[in-house]
Amino acid sequence: MKCPHCLKEIHCQTFPQGLGADADGFWIVNKTLCPACNRFILHLLRHNVTRMPPGGFSPVGDPVSEELVRPKGANRPPPPQEVPETLAADFKEACLVLPDSAQASAALSRRCLQHLLRDFEKVKRGNLADEIQEVLARGKLPQHIADSIDAIRNIGNFGAHPMKSQSTGEILPVGPGEAEWNLDVLESLFDFYFVQPAATKKKRAALDAKLKAAGKPPMK
Repeated sequence: MKCPHCLKEIHCQTFPQGLGADADGFWIVNKTLCPACNRFILHLLRHNVTRMPPGGFSPVGDPVSEELVRPKGANRPPPPQEVPETLAADFKEACLVLPDSAQASAALSRRCLQHLLRDFEKVKRGNLADEIQEVLARGKLPQHIADSIDAIRNIGNFGAHPMKSQSTGEILPVGPGEAEWNLDVLESLFDFYFVQPAATKKKRAALDAKLKAAGKPPMK
């Protein structure tokens, strides 16, 4: 399995601990300690129950539900250090709330996208659909990223919610997989706008240093 904390592949034993039964079923916590980062991974399982004399209960069959309760959030690495903190904060919160509310996660990721377009592409402020269209019309983005943010505009159903789409903080209906898709697209945009330029700048600086050491002018 992959540790949801450090994202390393691990092989370790899981220890179930029964919590008892209530009106909703029999509850069990599966506890695993990651050998790589030394953090607990906790899953909460709910089973149907059968009554055992005298007055006890026992779980029946496979769990009817299972939830990762530690750590909370999507199984994703944090945004790269090159990403500005204002964007990184929205992204991390969108990951954190995803297991509890896909709609809230999608609202946060849309807001993150809108801040990116406004602050780094300087689009004319409007609704998110119009801002995406303005960026697409510039033809700056690689085609696979352009297709992805165009899909956000379509699956976000902004056309059906023209007033609410003015504010990406609104909780709009979310289709299957949309919240995860939004996070995927943001990761691609982070790489394009921040990670790749920083890597190119670092390589250029290293090459200029070599040229200077050799008595040659820096690259133009």
